[in-house]
Amino acid sequence: MLEDILLIADHHRRAAEDILKVIDEKRTPKFIVAISGESGSGKSELTHVIAKELFKKGIVAKPIHIDNFYKTLPLERTAWRREQGVENVVGHGEYDWNAISSVLRSFREGIRCEMPCVDLVTQRVDRLITDFSEIEVLVIDGLYAIKTPGVDLAVMIDLTYHETKKAQSSRGKENTDEFRFRVLEAEHQAVQALRPLAHLFVSKEYHVYKAS
Repeated sequence: MLEDILLIADHHRRAAEDILKVIDEKRTPKFIVAISGESGSGKSELTHVIAKELFKKGIVAKPIHIDNFYKTLPLERTAWRREQGVENVVGHGEYDWNAISSVLRSFREGIRCEMPCVDLVTQRVDRLITDFSEIEVLVIDGLYAIKTPGVDLAVMIDLTYHETKKAQSSRGKENTDEFRFRVLEAEHQAVQALRPLAHLFVSKEYHVYKAS
């Protein structure tokens, strides 16, 4: 997302170092890493550090925020959720999975692709063109990223929205009205339902451990 605020700290770097060890063990050509977690849990920060560290090793990695792939436009989403009912619509069904699958096919085939990119200042959707021919690793993050088909390494950050209020506030995402709370609770339920898909977990203290 354009103009997203990243607050990278030592714990992000430590967790990334452990995840990178697993990537080194498992990596194949056109490798896909997915990172899920609730709002404010540090998905974007962890994704950024992993991609940067891979690049330092000579591995070309591309971060993609699949929260860009909502089917409703940012300026219309709140009204749509109110109309449809938060508990009825909030969840992974809000993503355009066909568009996401198209991007992944382009990555695997090493071809150019156009994808959405939300500008958080204007709340409008721009279009981003990427040439995947030289990209070796895709690092995708988003609330429901680990549900993406064909992921090689699925990582879930084990922080709930109750525990990330400070992070959300620092990034300008905190909103304490009743509607926002209902959205966060619905997202919480949807994200936690994806736990069985995770290969690695990042604990509340940002320690990395394997799924049992």
